[in-house]
Amino acid sequence: MAEQFLEDLLNVIKSKKNDDPNFSYTAQLQQKGLQSILKKINEESMETILAASYESNEELTQELADLWFHCLVLMSLKNLNVSDIVDELKKREGVSGIEEKNSRAQK
Repeated sequence: MAEQFLEDLLNVIKSKKNDDPNFSYTAQLQQKGLQSILKKINEESMETILAASYESNEELTQELADLWFHCLVLMSLKNLNVSDIVDELKKREGVSGIEEKNSRAQK
């Protein structure tokens, strides 16, 4: 259910790629390109860290939602689907995080 919601949201984000950036923040971000999206992800990551450290769970939830949204915008730009991320997480299920990280470092 949550996976389907995220996939639907990603599809909405993808559908806005060519919308008028004067009326769509999502279109604006995508049309500005990768560096603008990465800047927003960096900003939202820092706000998430601060919210986790000092704020209420409500504030943390809001910041995580912002971070996830901007990650979805990045996924749109890179033509990824939610299922791509879910599949990657499933591959890691039951594998030690240390082992998984080491396997990627060896590539």
